Amino acid sequence: MLFYSFFKSLVGKDVVIELKNDLSITGTLHSVDQYLNVKLTEVQVLDPEKYPHIQSVTSAFVRGSVIRYIQLPPDDVDTQLLQEATRKEVTQPRKE
Repeated sequence: MLFYSFFKSLVGKDVVIELKNDLSITGTLHSVDQYLNVKLTEVQVLDPEKYPHIQSVTSAFVRGSVIRYIQLPPDDVDTQLLQEATRKEVTQPRKE
């Protein structure tokens, strides 16, 4: 749940998503769900010569299992808050 909460705080920010098939797209994070599926708006392909058929796409839903990386703007990431949340999650007893 830590990553889900973290990505929910980045809704409205511009991100770059690299997929497992080496396609990289950039866009504005519109929503994210508990499976880390992502919806982007204002989508642009970073390598339009290689993927010309995707240039007309303006919004995209990306399944979380096909995402390799999500690049975030460094100014929008509160690393201190993320570290504290990680520590809290590690110290809490697990529910089994």
